[in-house]
Amino acid sequence: MIDYFTVFTTGGIVLWQKCNQPVSAAIVDSLVSDIFIEDRTRSGEQSSLTKDRYTVKWTTANDFGIIIVAVYQSLLQISFIDELLASVKKLFTTLYGDELTKKDPEKLPMCKFDDYFAVRYAELEKLSAGRKVGEVSGAFNEGFGEKTASGDESEDASESPSRVTSSDSIWDAVKAEKAAVKKPNLSKRGGRRGGRGGPKTRVGRESPFGSCGDEVPAKKSGKKLRKWDIDGSARDISDDEGPLDFSAGNTNGNVTANGEDSDNPLLEDENVENWGSKTKSGEFILKDLSSEINSILAVPDASTTADGTKGASAALASGFGFFRNIIGNKVLNEQDLDNALAGMKDHLMTKNVAPEVAQHLCDVVCKSLVGTKTGNWTSIEKTVRAAMEAAIRKILTPSTSVDLLHEIQRVKSANRPRPYVISVVGVNGVGKSTNLSKIAFWLLQNNMKLLIAACDTFRSGAVEQLRVHARNLKKLTEREGGEIELFEKGYGKDAANIARDAITYGQEHGFDVVLIDTAGRRHNDTRLMSSLEKFAKYANPDKIVMVGEALVGTDSVQQARNFNAAFGPSRNLDFFLISKCDTVGDMIGSMVNMTYSTGIPVLFVGTGQMYTDLRTLSVPWAVSMLMA
Repeated sequence: MIDYFTVFTTGGIVLWQKCNQPVSAAIVDSLVSDIFIEDRTRSGEQSSLTKDRYTVKWTTANDFGIIIVAVYQSLLQISFIDELLASVKKLFTTLYGDELTKKDPEKLPMCKFDDYFAVRYAELEKLSAGRKVGEVSGAFNEGFGEKTASGDESEDASESPSRVTSSDSIWDAVKAEKAAVKKPNLSKRGGRRGGRGGPKTRVGRESPFGSCGDEVPAKKSGKKLRKWDIDGSARDISDDEGPLDFSAGNTNGNVTANGEDSDNPLLEDENVENWGSKTKSGEFILKDLSSEINSILAVPDASTTADGTKGASAALASGFGFFRNIIGNKVLNEQDLDNALAGMKDHLMTKNVAPEVAQHLCDVVCKSLVGTKTGNWTSIEKTVRAAMEAAIRKILTPSTSVDLLHEIQRVKSANRPRPYVISVVGVNGVGKSTNLSKIAFWLLQNNMKLLIAACDTFRSGAVEQLRVHARNLKKLTEREGGEIELFEKGYGKDAANIARDAITYGQEHGFDVVLIDTAGRRHNDTRLMSSLEKFAKYANPDKIVMVGEALVGTDSVQQARNFNAAFGPSRNLDFFLISKCDTVGDMIGSMVNMTYSTGIPVLFVGTGQMYTDLRTLSVPWAVSMLMA
């Protein structure tokens, strides 16, 4: 649901608004101050702004001096919002274009647009849900008492006043409906819209004759007479003004030959085709609001030629706006960068980049760009984007060699008696055992002799899981010549001692690599994290790999910091493996969070649950995903 929708002039005069939920005035004020006062939009261009928990989208019609704005909660995905803005723009400028261009904006009354908006919104909502648009009109009118020619509300929804059975009495019916609009029936008590407060009526649903009114209490003795004007406003009149005259200027009550009520201001349109059409059986069907809306929307814009292209003047205007934004050669200051960096920060946070990290990146970009000059034909936004890509690339690019295979082969060729030891650590459930088996499969393809140490002696099934992996990997790699074995001592034992024993066993039996699986632990559990220091001392692994999942989001900063500091003052993590990257799309900000918070590079990314679903990190790929 859209919380707030409004149409106002460039001078700040509100012409029409629809408020479904209270919205802070600061939302629209921010739009006006940050966008329109700084002239950062072009005519007809739909744009968006994120403020607090709201998304603001708007479009402009500079020829008429109006701005159409929609405000809704950012959590909602309203797929038809752009089409709704375009529809409202076309409807509003078609209905009130003459008044907008001829009258002083400050003298314009509040426009009557509620019904048009409600019907068009319902149509687009149903279209987006895949339902038939033909059901919209009935669904919208359901719950409103349709007025008969006598002014009573019809209880039968099928008895619609828009169907007139005699074509000869069309304008009599029109006149009767006008009279019903202006002279509501107050004698009916407790109707469909009646309440405890006594008899009420709904003044107005005047269709083409006027605007929707509000429910007002029935006239009681002793109260002043009240007159409802064409714009829907009410005023009390004194007795000396005489009774309400519903036929002012038309004393004989006749309609002219062309269907025009000569002096009645409520009958604005004398063309019968604009009121409805005849059926084959001779019935005259009044147009409903959706038909009128569709007819307006079907008319091509004046700025569009027959072949669907923009006219020369519109193209020229948009062209100059385009050149104005990309002309370049501007010396940048902090004020120039503020809005672009604010948008970039919001963009990064939607990709699971922590606020702390996003702010750091923006600060780096700002510092690098202030005082520099934009290139030829380059906008500020494009300049900021290029600088942000460079800042992310710098964080993700390792400062040391991460050629793990080359390092293992170097140790192997040096005939070092101790095998190369890799330990895998991480939070519960991130996929340590699964990704350890992926690393094992990769090493087996390089003819390594592997020993897997089952040092997760706490989680039920952990040893059995590794046993299955070892058996599967052994069958998969028999032809390639790799060799794999599982070292286990059951549950309830000290993991550091098991790791030390596994390394000793691997050294005695000529294993090239020992892969150590460990128990998962919460990064904020001091008791469990403290045991890692003893583990690092006993096992003394060549590489400690932390498995972090892409799903974790902003908490990855603290996870990485806590694990990096858990192995003692002289030992840190060596690299990260980011698992479950196949589940988050382009929201891979956790790898930036972890690298920024520790300076430790990402070496591998997990892309599935198969043994082959392991990839080394491609920095250009990661940057493009984050900036998409």
